[in-house]
Amino acid sequence: MPSSPVSKYRAFPPVELPDRQWPSRTLTRAPIWCSVDLRDGNQALAQPMSVEEKLEYFDMLVGIGFKEIEVGFPSASQIEFDFCRRLIEEDRIPDDVSIQILCQCRKDLIDRSCEAIDGAKNVVFHLYNSTSPAQRRYVFSMDRSEIVKIATDAIHLLKAHVPALQANGTHIQLEYSPESFTSTELEFALEICEAVTDVWQPTPDNKIILNLPATVEYATPNVHADQIEWMCRHLTRRDLTVVSLHTHNDRGTGVAATELAMLAGADRVEGTLFGNGERTGNLDIVVVALNLYTHGINPQLDFSNLREIREVFERTTRMTVPDRQPYGGDLVFTAFSGSHQDAIKKSWDQQKTGTPWDVLYIPIDPADIGRNYKAIIRINSQSGKGGVAYILEHEFGYILPKAMHREFGIIVNRIADVKGEELSAEELHAAFKSEYLDRTEPLSLVDFRTTEENRVVTCQAEVVIDGESRTLSASGNGPINAFVTAVRETGLLQFEFLNYAEHSLGSGARAQAISYIQIKPENGPALYGAGIDVSIEISSIKGVVSAINRALQACR
Repeated sequence: MPSSPVSKYRAFPPVELPDRQWPSRTLTRAPIWCSVDLRDGNQALAQPMSVEEKLEYFDMLVGIGFKEIEVGFPSASQIEFDFCRRLIEEDRIPDDVSIQILCQCRKDLIDRSCEAIDGAKNVVFHLYNSTSPAQRRYVFSMDRSEIVKIATDAIHLLKAHVPALQANGTHIQLEYSPESFTSTELEFALEICEAVTDVWQPTPDNKIILNLPATVEYATPNVHADQIEWMCRHLTRRDLTVVSLHTHNDRGTGVAATELAMLAGADRVEGTLFGNGERTGNLDIVVVALNLYTHGINPQLDFSNLREIREVFERTTRMTVPDRQPYGGDLVFTAFSGSHQDAIKKSWDQQKTGTPWDVLYIPIDPADIGRNYKAIIRINSQSGKGGVAYILEHEFGYILPKAMHREFGIIVNRIADVKGEELSAEELHAAFKSEYLDRTEPLSLVDFRTTEENRVVTCQAEVVIDGESRTLSASGNGPINAFVTAVRETGLLQFEFLNYAEHSLGSGARAQAISYIQIKPENGPALYGAGIDVSIEISSIKGVVSAINRALQACR
């Protein structure tokens, strides 16, 4: 990489638009969406989809809610042609869905494309030719007038086919793309679009689609928005025109460029699921649609089963959705950071049904896109007490007292440090059981019974202390108080009883209870124990035993 690239690369020229309006606008509705997965996305695959895979993918796109789907380039290959014919002949296209086909501005390709679409009810016929100075100079060796003639001649050729297509029940809407629009002089892009529109003669019932592609992303998103607003202002038949976007992602700002261009007046957006496409990919429609959704705008696309959509995408394209891909990636709702986990848990606990979504660090309810809550918080050495408590509650039903969060969080961090990688929920549960629930040394409980007379409870506990069976008995104002007194009288441990909390695990007649007991040993810090049993009384006694054993281990 040159140390001084200034002389090698040039800044992209800005658009002279001092009174631009898009910065002060707000998005209020979804655009017209067009999926180009089956053409632009498919051509970028190392192994293009088979016909059967494309049929499955097409059905999925229809299910998501796309009303315009680019199905291929039927004049480019027999497979593309056959796929288009199969959609039509097998009556796979819903009446409210338009298929879109792509075609260069050449007579033989136009003729072949018209054969491919014959009999379809609604077709967007997408014609394009390159218009940028570099394309004119390096590829075509043509001037502006010759480039315009390529486009207008193609429109005349297509129009000649329209009567026959209409007679067979096919409605044609024209889409024209000045390829490399963002690299084309705006005045020339307007000139060629106007010339095409002059020939086609759109009507209010059959508007022309002018697709203004960022075939390669060269500029910042604000420049793209300026280009779109400039075109929207200067088109003489703006009311008869659907202004369409087709952004690529070479600079990594395809989504931003699209959103700003929508503010600038664009009506329609072309893109692919998860951004599949040549080089760095096309616009990710999933991201733009769900960005709208999180602002309270119905995107008119249904991603409530995003995991299933991703499964079809990955299987048919042989591509992988990255872990950090917005909305669709495995880790996009995952927090390892302790402070983030704590904020998520606290805000989630206070989220009320029917109120606006307001959970910290998570901009969309994962349930809205078919994700569950299990993977939102995950544990490694960077995690904190809030994340640990969240998993124990949401995975296993343990609602730890707040003071217990830090205590067990420190234990988990120590385990994660030693392991050197993420802990699974099962490993976290195993650590909790080992630390609290399975403590049987040096004190273990064999049996526990109580009697009550005149509001005084007397307990009789069969226990094992350091391998020796013993019977303990004492009285108190309740079972816990009586048992604590009995243990103190053995001289095993002197401690103060601090706190008690319990809740049920599950529901029904066989539901268990879990108790959390906090004690303060005479010569040590306060700590917790925990116990589980179908009897609330026994679960609390097990919790005391757990706390005593933990305190004794800390002292020895």
